[in-house]
Amino acid sequence: MNLLDDMGSLRSLAAGPWIYPVVATSILLDVFLPVLPSGFLVISAATAASAAIGAVGTAPSDVPSLLALLLTAASASLLGDFLAYRLALRGGHRLDRAIARSRRLTLARERLGTALARGGGLLVILARFAPAGRSVVSLGAGAARRPPEQFLPWSALAAVIWASYSVGLGWLGGRWLGATWFSAAVSTLALLLAGGLAGYLLRRPGPSPAPAS
Repeated sequence: MNLLDDMGSLRSLAAGPWIYPVVATSILLDVFLPVLPSGFLVISAATAASAAIGAVGTAPSDVPSLLALLLTAASASLLGDFLAYRLALRGGHRLDRAIARSRRLTLARERLGTALARGGGLLVILARFAPAGRSVVSLGAGAARRPPEQFLPWSALAAVIWASYSVGLGWLGGRWLGATWFSAAVSTLALLLAGGLAGYLLRRPGPSPAPAS
């Protein structure tokens, strides 16, 4: 497959207004099904748009708007977090028992509760990048009965940062490498590396409490 074929196939993937609902649906659902390729879809659409804009100087009608793509991704991410949070908040004792059987969810609930109570939401932002971290933190916040004002502002910030990073990777890849599958793959690898780093930071034990005087 030559460069023009690559460019056409990647551009056809992102062509038309249907890309927005597809991206939104994938991001919305991947809080429940983390295997969905939502990040790859965002990056591929941004790559095609960036390369097309760079080639003709303006955005063609058959590629997505980078701003609209960013807003779609961020909004869908926040909405998915909210739905998972509300589901866990209303889950009652059955969900509590399910979380108690999962060491990962139990630890996430404890750490998240402490972080949010202290006004720190870095955990929420890191979790948005880590594999399945978004699911664990959103469900953990609801299960811990954290007030919405403690969780949702940080979730919104995490959504904007993740969407901006993903669209930015696609934009840079499209400018440097063109609208090719190789470009989309390199940008997706950068997103996965960020996720791996976030997962590593999340797994690090928190500071030990200071001894009582």
